[in-house]
Amino acid sequence: MELHSLDQAREDHRWMAEALKLADQAEAAGDVPVGAIIVRTGEVLGRGYNRREAERDPTAHAEILALRDAAERADLWRLDGATMYVTLEPCTMCAGALVNSRIARLVFGASDPKGGACGSLYDIPADTRLNHRIPVTRGVLADESGQLLRAFFGERRRLARAAREAQR
Repeated sequence: MELHSLDQAREDHRWMAEALKLADQAEAAGDVPVGAIIVRTGEVLGRGYNRREAERDPTAHAEILALRDAAERADLWRLDGATMYVTLEPCTMCAGALVNSRIARLVFGASDPKGGACGSLYDIPADTRLNHRIPVTRGVLADESGQLLRAFFGERRRLARAAREAQR
């Protein structure tokens, strides 16, 4: 691996760790623990974490909120030269929004075999029929991202079982 690649890998880990901190905030608020951060030339442009439950908004995904924050800070919807780091593979809505934002690069942690649109179910960022394509780096801090999600959903299942048993 050349030096540039090592530097990129270090940067990817650094920013994904920041996205994981945002995912922790989502979990603390009772939402699915997904965090996203957008960076351009070493500067944070936008942050977001899942807030669907808090906002009662089906579009309040971490990626969408980070894109909105970045566009507001940049005072421009085009996010050329920026990289999004997100703890879970984006869904179709979020992948489409990334393409529309002209983001330069996507880095994600855990794959989503049931809803991922960046290589799992679909590959929107690479679709040549679209007017913009996004290079994707998969699996950065995937174990940490996946563990956070497994623990969250495991606890949700445990609470649902306990509620069902209490009703008996």
